[in-house]
Amino acid sequence: MEKTSAPADHRAIIVSVDLITFNKKYSENFNSDEFIDLAKSAGLQVEDHILSNQSFVSASHFLTKGKVEELRILSSEKDIKLVVLDCELSPSQERNLEKLLCARVLDRTGLILDIFAARAHSDIGKLQVELAQLSFLSTRLVRGWSHLERQKGGIGLRGPGETQLETDRRLIGNRIKQLKKRLDKQHNQKNLNRYSRKKGNNKLVALVGYTNAGKTSLFNRLTKGGLEAEDKLFATLDTTTRRANFKFKALDTVLFSDTVGFISNLPTKLIESFKATLDDLASADLLIHVIDAADPDKDYKIEQVNLILEDLGVSEVPQIRALNKIDLLQGTQIMPANNQYPETKISSETKEGLDELKIIISESLFGDLLTGWINFSPMQANIRSKLFDTGCILEEKIDSSGQNLSLVEITQTMLKKFENIESFKELKPSPH
Repeated sequence: MEKTSAPADHRAIIVSVDLITFNKKYSENFNSDEFIDLAKSAGLQVEDHILSNQSFVSASHFLTKGKVEELRILSSEKDIKLVVLDCELSPSQERNLEKLLCARVLDRTGLILDIFAARAHSDIGKLQVELAQLSFLSTRLVRGWSHLERQKGGIGLRGPGETQLETDRRLIGNRIKQLKKRLDKQHNQKNLNRYSRKKGNNKLVALVGYTNAGKTSLFNRLTKGGLEAEDKLFATLDTTTRRANFKFKALDTVLFSDTVGFISNLPTKLIESFKATLDDLASADLLIHVIDAADPDKDYKIEQVNLILEDLGVSEVPQIRALNKIDLLQGTQIMPANNQYPETKISSETKEGLDELKIIISESLFGDLLTGWINFSPMQANIRSKLFDTGCILEEKIDSSGQNLSLVEITQTMLKKFENIESFKELKPSPH
């Protein structure tokens, strides 16, 4: 069966680089399939896949001479105009490879930026992607003007190539300054929103995890957010916040935030550019680390997520680990165990374990739910009214002595407001 024809600039050769000596830890968890999935997420048609096992990095081309020659022959035979490498190339290495291969060369950072540009929908997301792209492009301008005359030296001998490069650098520099100013304004607005949320006693729970772990699917289950969830890398880019959809009305003040997925070797430039979005993690009261429990490389991906959280300075935020996709697990597979954080098994597809997860979330944010029958005196009518408004009163009845009793379910956090009321001291932990 013949492959469906694709545009010339979408046909690509993928090169996975395994630096077995430079990074032994990375080599042990090396997974070239992930990079192929990343390329397909960008809309590329993978014509061939080359694996380069090398113990050193060439200063001029990154790849070894033999691998570059193999790549040149292959790209020439198949008429490939795009080569994508799973590494971070310097501008000079990128230019040298393009000159030898007579094809456009893209590294890991460039590929991820291309995916982000296609997936950004909000204003702040588009600003952040453009900032990251311009910062990446600013060191690669010389490639676009290599056909023009360069500076010869001396007064009056400045060539058009040098003039154009200086103009472009100045224009890009000005645009970067404008983007940073606009992002600062967006950042200040977000800070005001966070202040209002804190003032309203709302709690923020942020979903984090490796890309394609099922964060968006879980987000939809917890909030009825209605976001599009797809089985591909970086399906979600823009941060979205929605109110919780809990059966406990007392927990209506919980907000959930769906964040961009992480990936191994996430370029530092992207982390810096996306800090305005990822600041939601720093202001979160609780993180839910969503893990694909059916993934054989889950332990390595957990480690990568923790490293990024540490880079962002949010590793101290309380965390819950949600082992997702347990409906895909076989009986022989072993679930990861961790004593540092509360851990629960769930399936956002079948809803298995979601009630237990909600209980763990509520206990982490507010402490145990307490319940019991209370007789409110006429002097406590205002308290009874507030509890009705928050949904803490589940039922009312009149007992045999004619007293009006109310069944109260309340969090320990809310209970502190009424700790001086004697009847509230009789409440007991809710059986859920």
